[in-house]
This record gives sequence, C-alpha cells and structure tokens, in this order.
Amino acid sequence: MDKVILCRCEEVTLQDIQETASNYKCSARELKLRTRAGMGYCGGRTCRPAVDAVLEQVLGGKPGHEIPLKVQPPVRPIPLSALGGQADDES
Repeated sequence: MDKVILCRCEEVTLQDIQETASNYKCSARELKLRTRAGMGYCGGRTCRPAVDAVLEQVLGGKPGHEIPLKVQPPVRPIPLSALGGQADDES
C-alpha cells in the first residue's frame, strides 16, 4: 500500500510523503519542496488534498502553512497569431 503514487505528475509515493513528513516534521511547503509533490504538470490540483491529508495524519494535526501554497492551473504558451485570429502563415 505504501507504493501507491499520490502525485502522478512527479511520481511521488505515499511512502515518500510519510517518511519525509515523519523524518523532518515539516510544513506543507517544505514537504512539497523536499518531495516535489504538487510541482508537476497539474500544479497540485490532483494530489494536494491527499498530500495534506497524509501530512495531517503523520503530524497528528493540521500542517503548518506559514507560507500558503497555491494551486495553479496548467498554462501553455500559444502564438500571438492565435490571439489575433490570424493563421501562422499570414504576414
């Protein structure tokens, strides 16, 4: 069960989260920086609630949020011509 992947984007397992949280007694931000959970393509939208729940279970209370974490939607660059409604081959 410990090999369950919580963060699919960065392939962080439940065991990684539990060991890091118990070894360092860290905040949610520190856990994110140490394991990269929530730093992948989805920006934590998928794994953040599960990571917070595991951290709360390991620490026996709500994790510290001195610097709150934010969830960001994925962003992709697009050409300016797509914004203007022109095709790429037009000048």
